[in-house]
Order: sequence, then structure tokens, then C-alpha cells
Amino acid sequence: MTKYARDEFDKVPETASRQGVHRTASTPQSRGRLWPILAVGVAALAIGLVSFLILPKLGLGGADSQASAVVSEAPLAETGTSPSAAAAPTAGPSATAGPTEAAGNEPTTEPEPVPSTTTAPGAVLDKTQPVAVYNAAGTSGLAGRVGGTVQADGWTLGQVGNWAGAPQQGSTVFYSGADQLANARALANLLGVPSVVASTEFQAPLVVVLGPGYR
Repeated sequence: MTKYARDEFDKVPETASRQGVHRTASTPQSRGRLWPILAVGVAALAIGLVSFLILPKLGLGGADSQASAVVSEAPLAETGTSPSAAAAPTAGPSATAGPTEAAGNEPTTEPEPVPSTTTAPGAVLDKTQPVAVYNAAGTSGLAGRVGGTVQADGWTLGQVGNWAGAPQQGSTVFYSGADQLANARALANLLGVPSVVASTEFQAPLVVVLGPGYR
């Protein structure tokens, strides 16, 4: 019992069917109305599953697949090309690669290196090879003076005299064989000669020809 006085809200019949403020007690009749709705929903779900799983296996969807096949073939009919013809251009680059491969098989000739007046650091000089010196500049005593420079540097001096061959445009060191290239470059560097040339026309392995303008 409370200590407050009873009011109009306390005057509720004890046998009333109302529970709470808004709800009424559920009756077996209201529950029975839900079963038909649930039965219809289950039947619709079963029909949907049958249509989705069984009908495609029976071939009933063939019309849709044929329609899609017609649509896919339509662009090929308009352009007048076939799949094999469309794929043919992809083989083009392999055909164009033929000249490149053929060109790669051809022998290539490398130009001879330009003679240098400097001697390679690892080159081995053989100063025992005789060095001939010829004067083609017309300056008196030039061959003897240059021959003395060659001999003073430790080289073996060969024939010294005037040039009797064709007129020369400049000074050159001639050498015979690749094994004399290092010696020829060393002599050219010693004497200030601008070029070295391989030649087998001389008896001496190293020949210095002093052309016009040499001092």
C-alpha cells in the first residue's frame, strides 16, 4: 500500500482485458490469420526456386541463348569479316621481322681504327727492329738529324737517305704487320709525325718518311 490517496487513474477494473496502455491480449483467432499468409509466401518461394533451378536444365531458356547468338554474329555480318580474318593482322609483325633477321645475318665490316700517335699503356715495344728514315721534304740533312734522334732514343737505326718514291703530302710512319703497330705509334709520338700507315711495300719493318713542312 502507498501513502498517497487514490485518484481516478487507480479506478481500473481488475477483470479488464486491457494490458498496459495500448496493447490488448492476443487471442487464438488473430494468430490463426497469419497461417494463410505464411503458406502463400512459402509456395511463392518454392515456385521461384523451381523456375530458377529446373527450367534452364529442361532447355526452356534456349530462345534467349539463340537471341544472344544472333546479336553477337550481327556485327560480323555488317563488316563482312570473319573471326579468322580479324585475327589475321596480328601475324603481320612477324612477317615484317624477316628483313631485320636477314640483315642481322649479313657479315658486317668494321672500319679500321684510325691510327693514333700515342702508344697504348700495355704495349710492348721492340726497339731492336730496324728503323729506316727517308727525307721527302727536300731539306738538306733532315734524314740524318732525325735518324740521330731515333738512335738516341734506343731504336736500331736502319737505312737513312733521300726519298725516291712518289711525292708525299706529309710525314708518315709505315709499318709492316700488326705486331709493329705499337712500335710505329711510339716512333710517330717521338718524332711528331701525325699518321701511321700499314704497308708491306718496304723491306724494313718500320719506315719513317719525312714530308714537306717537317721541321
